[in-house]
Amino acid sequence: MKTGMLMAAMTALFMGVGYMLGGQGGALLALLFAAGTNLWAWYGSDKAVLRMHNAQVLTRGDRFGLTELVGQLANNAGLPMPAVYIINQPQPNAFATGRNPENAAVAVTTGLMQSLSREELAGVIAHELAHIKNRDTLIMTITATFAGAITMLANFAMFFGGRDNRMGFLGTLAMMIFAPFAAMLVQMAISRTREYAADKAGAEICGHPMWLASALERIQQGASRIDNMAAERNPATAHMFIINPLHGRATDNLFATHPATENRVAALRQMAGMSGPSAAQRPVRQDRIRRVRGGGGGPWG
Repeated sequence: MKTGMLMAAMTALFMGVGYMLGGQGGALLALLFAAGTNLWAWYGSDKAVLRMHNAQVLTRGDRFGLTELVGQLANNAGLPMPAVYIINQPQPNAFATGRNPENAAVAVTTGLMQSLSREELAGVIAHELAHIKNRDTLIMTITATFAGAITMLANFAMFFGGRDNRMGFLGTLAMMIFAPFAAMLVQMAISRTREYAADKAGAEICGHPMWLASALERIQQGASRIDNMAAERNPATAHMFIINPLHGRATDNLFATHPATENRVAALRQMAGMSGPSAAQRPVRQDRIRRVRGGGGGPWG
């Protein structure tokens, strides 16, 4: 229902922009564009997001043991085995995508694999599986698609002046600013509320809230220092990641897509019934996962 409402709202916004730019003809073209975007978003947006970040699929029995870990946690969650992808990206981060649990995927960066213990990695994977189980991935992926499409549609305004433009120069300028702003507001509303729910469900899937709490702190530290250029080129996908991959510039702060990490950690600590030093300050067990090699020989070195 939420996805249908989102599609209807975005279609109405498309038609409104089309009408303002080109009258009834513009509205009709926008409707056709919206229909095509809706169909493509439903069936193909997950693959498009994975391509944006150059994700590479892993097969069962990979030497890293990642697919095995995902399979164990998916079984705990009562989910079918999702596809597993790796992204050759030094920033630690992860996201899930897919229109339903039967067509889902989990993607993690090489930076995440290098930064976390196996317990912390399990917490992150469990969080992403919670998004799949809660069916957040469909609406999050479709939102990313629509946000990019709306931004593109608004940018077309600079090419459509003349007598058919119902808004004039100032109206066109306002549309170029506020149409992407509307899409970002939708992203914020979806992501902020669902991250807390996925944190809670993820902690239940892996059985240890502090594994995820510690992972969130480590990911936040890494993400604040390391650029994710693919995410910077495709900011409409930022809300899909477990931690905002964009850096804290003024615009990014204005359109922050995630709750504050310290608030998420505090909620997990409360769930675990713990107090005292943060998880990141506690010793981490030494049975750490094997690390990928650096260099240009692919994600596994």
